[in-house]
Amino acid sequence: MSLSTTITTWGYTHYPLSDVGNKGRSRFCSPGFMPHLKMKFSTNPSSLSVSAVLTKEQTDAESKSKKQAMEFKEYVLEKAISVNKALESAVSIKEPVKIHESMRYSLLAGGKRIRPMLCIAACELVGGVESTAMPAACAVEMIHTMSLIHDDLPCMDNDDLRRGKPTNHKIYGEDVAVLAGDALLALAFEHIAQTKGVSSDRIVRVIGELAKCIGSEGLVAGQVVDIISEGISDVDLKHLEFIHLHKTAALLEGSVVLGAILGGAPDEDVEKLRKFARCIGLLFQVVDDILDVTKSSQQLGKTAGKDLVADKVTYPKLIGIEKSREFAEELNKEAKAQLVGFDQEKAAPLFALADYIAYREN
Repeated sequence: MSLSTTITTWGYTHYPLSDVGNKGRSRFCSPGFMPHLKMKFSTNPSSLSVSAVLTKEQTDAESKSKKQAMEFKEYVLEKAISVNKALESAVSIKEPVKIHESMRYSLLAGGKRIRPMLCIAACELVGGVESTAMPAACAVEMIHTMSLIHDDLPCMDNDDLRRGKPTNHKIYGEDVAVLAGDALLALAFEHIAQTKGVSSDRIVRVIGELAKCIGSEGLVAGQVVDIISEGISDVDLKHLEFIHLHKTAALLEGSVVLGAILGGAPDEDVEKLRKFARCIGLLFQVVDDILDVTKSSQQLGKTAGKDLVADKVTYPKLIGIEKSREFAEELNKEAKAQLVGFDQEKAAPLFALADYIAYREN
């Protein structure tokens, strides 16, 4: 009896298991990942040999995959708990009660906390510690939350659902929602200014980086071009890339760069990590575009298909879903290439976060 084994991960099949890494890149860092083995048997007794059993290499690969998946889940849980605790204490209920309730409603509504994790992981990669990066990690999440509150407003995307809950303006009204976003934006910079154990020069540099990634040359630029592009039929890939590099990638880039600067990285390493972040930032939006047309509102925790309804230009609209998936793969590879040369054990969370962004389902 001969045995051949294939391993399927997230829809990609690698043949055989002992050749994982040669004929296909295995995805061992996704949370919840578990290989599904498919066995094929022949009835030829003479072929019973080493091929009839899992080789040591195959067993080791499976064991490694489970270990890496477990380590990443533990990492995500640990960092999420730390970030949520810091965010909880950053915005307490005080007068005026309504504005602080509104801020907390969206800030503490859950979410993946990818941006804070990227900030902390980048800081730790270059020799820093979590406590040094935490104020900046909270700041980028505050700004991200601000952008969501404003993005959901009737004058923008006019959305009723965010993270599986009614959007901020549906609960507190448009006026308070606008002000809650404004308050979170201001609080973000106040929070970074309170960073301990870092030189004032680095803090000033971090504040400058953060301001640039959200201003008229960053997130806001992407939002504006996105708005004025609705309904335009001749939008090309270069135009779409500009929108996503600014609207989505800029803050993800800022998250990584802030962590690297606070951790004391030399300029050369900061720029490598900037490129890494730019790739995963664009990757995040490509995947978002795909999910918008392939998942339900219940699965996403937000309104599905809204880009199609608003006649917005997206990667699936321009190049199709399969080409969009291929582009996502290329971006993931390019991102990981920037991490070569760093301590691979310390870089493991960034590798895993890149895969998580690439293969997330909401």
